[in-house]
Amino acid sequence: MKFTFKPIGYIHNDVKPFRRVNWSTIISEIRIFPNYVEGLKGLEAYSHIEVFFIFHLSTSPNILLVHPRGRADLPLVGVFSTHSPFRPNPLGFSIVKLLKVDVNRIYVKGLDAYDGTPVIDIKPFSYASEKLVELAGELRLPSWISSLEE
Repeated sequence: MKFTFKPIGYIHNDVKPFRRVNWSTIISEIRIFPNYVEGLKGLEAYSHIEVFFIFHLSTSPNILLVHPRGRADLPLVGVFSTHSPFRPNPLGFSIVKLLKVDVNRIYVKGLDAYDGTPVIDIKPFSYASEKLVELAGELRLPSWISSLEE
C-alpha cells in the first residue's frame, strides 16, 4: 500500500537546518497555498493547533536505532521511542500555540520544524483532543528524558 501526500503550505521561520534551538520560543509562520485558504475558516477561535509536516531533510529512513538528539551519552533506543526525524515514514507532528490567522498565514509558537518544511495537514487541538490532557497526569517517561533538558 502506498500513500501520497501533497503539501498544503510551508513553514517559514529563522531556523535553518540542523541548528539546535529552544523550539518553545520560536515563532513560525505557516503559509497556506491559496487553494486551501477556505479551509482555515474558524481556526482563529482555537488557542492551539496540531501541525503535521514532512521531515523533508531526513535522508536515513532505514535507521531504527538512535541516540536521542544524537547524544552518545544517552542510550541507544528505537526510533519509535524518540522524536528523531529519521523514521520509516518521515512524518512530523507538533501541538503548538496559535497566535494569529491572517488570510493564508498562520502564526504559531513552538513548532519544531525548520524553515521551508512542507506542511501536510492542520487540525485544531480541541475537546476531541482533550484525552491527551487527561493522560498527562498518568505519563510514564524513560529516565533519560530529563537529560534532554540539560
